[in-house]
Amino acid sequence: MSAPRIFVGWDSREPEAYDVCRASLERHSSAPLDIVPIIQDDLRERGLYRRDVDPLASTEFTYTRFLTPHLAGYAGWALFCDCDFLWTRDVAEVFAKADDIYAVMCVQHDYRPKETVKMDGQAQTVYPRKNWSSLMLLNCGHPATRELTVDTVNTQSGAYLHRFQWAEDSEIGALDPTWNWLEGWDSPDPERPPGAIHFTRGGPWFENWRHVDYADLWMAERDRLA
Repeated sequence: MSAPRIFVGWDSREPEAYDVCRASLERHSSAPLDIVPIIQDDLRERGLYRRDVDPLASTEFTYTRFLTPHLAGYAGWALFCDCDFLWTRDVAEVFAKADDIYAVMCVQHDYRPKETVKMDGQAQTVYPRKNWSSLMLLNCGHPATRELTVDTVNTQSGAYLHRFQWAEDSEIGALDPTWNWLEGWDSPDPERPPGAIHFTRGGPWFENWRHVDYADLWMAERDRLA
């Protein structure tokens, strides 16, 4: 059996976040993982990404994440997650939920942040299905997912991509909220941390976000890398 394929967004402003996300995935995994960073500059060099810079894009992987099915060869299942995740449980639990009737599976938040600024001063925006695409379990061979071609990713609107307009509602499966727990929105569990903590507003690698929920767990994971 091949290793689970995981694609993680990488941003030049927060490379440490990627390093910690990857380390936490590997440390809690029961099996080897095939983890690939999605780096915009590399994709541009390969001719896979050619969109103009979007001033509203808060990360370098805002749109490149939707190249995951292409990078996975439009076959099998692959997971995408943002770099600002900290994993506390085995990602195999997510892959175990894969159901071939769906094109994509995700945590279906109704996220409506009140703050206007996030991360290192990026504008906070609100739109339907916000944060659904921050963790996607993608059925890369599904007909709807195969619509995410290189041309589609480079030409379609952000709304089309992030609101999953490339799939029918019946083709979007739901994952338990523990796999994309939103810091600052979801309530902490005093008994057990979520399976995947998402520092979507900003994480401890940014000076202004060092006292958020579960920052201690992130810093402990970072310190293991030292």
